[in-house]
Amino acid sequence: MSKLRIAIIGCGGIANNKHFPALAQFKDECEMVAFCDVIEERALKAAKEFGSEDAKVYTDYNELLKDKTIDIVHVCTPNVSHSPITVAAFEAGKHVLCEKPMAHNTEAAQKMMDAWKKSGKKFTVGYQNRFREEVQALHQSCEREELGEIYFAKAHAVRRRAVPTWGVFPDKSQQGGGPLIDIGTHALDITLWMMDNYKPVSVSGSVFHKLGRLPEGPEGNLFGPWDPETFEVEDSAFGYIKMEDGSTIFLESSWALNTLDAKEAATTLCGTKGGAQIISGMGQKEKELIFNRAHNNMLVEQKKSPVGNIAYFEGGANSPEVLEAKQWLAAVKEDKEPLVQPEQAFVVTKILDAIYQSAETGKEVAFEKELDVVNA
Repeated sequence: MSKLRIAIIGCGGIANNKHFPALAQFKDECEMVAFCDVIEERALKAAKEFGSEDAKVYTDYNELLKDKTIDIVHVCTPNVSHSPITVAAFEAGKHVLCEKPMAHNTEAAQKMMDAWKKSGKKFTVGYQNRFREEVQALHQSCEREELGEIYFAKAHAVRRRAVPTWGVFPDKSQQGGGPLIDIGTHALDITLWMMDNYKPVSVSGSVFHKLGRLPEGPEGNLFGPWDPETFEVEDSAFGYIKMEDGSTIFLESSWALNTLDAKEAATTLCGTKGGAQIISGMGQKEKELIFNRAHNNMLVEQKKSPVGNIAYFEGGANSPEVLEAKQWLAAVKEDKEPLVQPEQAFVVTKILDAIYQSAETGKEVAFEKELDVVNA
């Protein structure tokens, strides 16, 4: 097969820090031939730095999608626009990698699922944290059933003061939410994947707008002060998820929270044979994978600890972003299933949406049986 021709829609932070440098590692397999952004200067800059010699620049993704030579589209725009762009890309006959989360709510995600199934094309969502060394190691242990039945888990996405102050992150109309949909989505994806359990039956949630709107709230923020007047999304959110088999997940997420215990893109698993915890977070240089087991009435700890930086682009051949790009290109070229399956990402969005709904109504959200789209 000739080089895959890739178009990038959205040339902001996630494209520049993840997609462009990762895809650039595979110049023999693909080329970036089209760049689209509502701010034309961004697309022009991206095309100059990463594009092929014949790369084109657009401000309207509908015009880009008319190019029949494009094989793959990467959707790197704010959350609310994921669905219409992805649907249009499938209708134009393209394979799609959409950045996380799949969509800002269940209705939008369902439209993406319907369009994908009609298209016959490949579809995946950008949960690159699955490719981290310690996450891969733990998943292999779960596949070997070393923890036994995992009946309780925690999904951690907690920052003390790390509110993103660039782009549209505080804008609810474009993002759909704050830390829950931004980083909580990664923690939940990892946890569900470890448990191989995609059949939730109910969700209860709490969403807080406390620190983000305080005049003194921005003090000490890792990314500089934010504007409390324009901080429209939550600063923390929590969910309690019950699964069909009785197992339970507690999801915690925050950009700003007065706590000492900061963990991001991390999980804690409790099983009948043992437990495990991935420890990571903003500012931590190491990630640890710790197993706990009972042996001769003693609690035994075993560390399996590949080390690395926090989960941002590192540029090396084994960085999660590069590994994600590698397997995605292989999935398209070799007609294989991508590691992150659309059905799995759909369940993540469904749960996050239910947490927001539960917080708004003050009631538990129960799922209908048709949610069982994975392992049904």
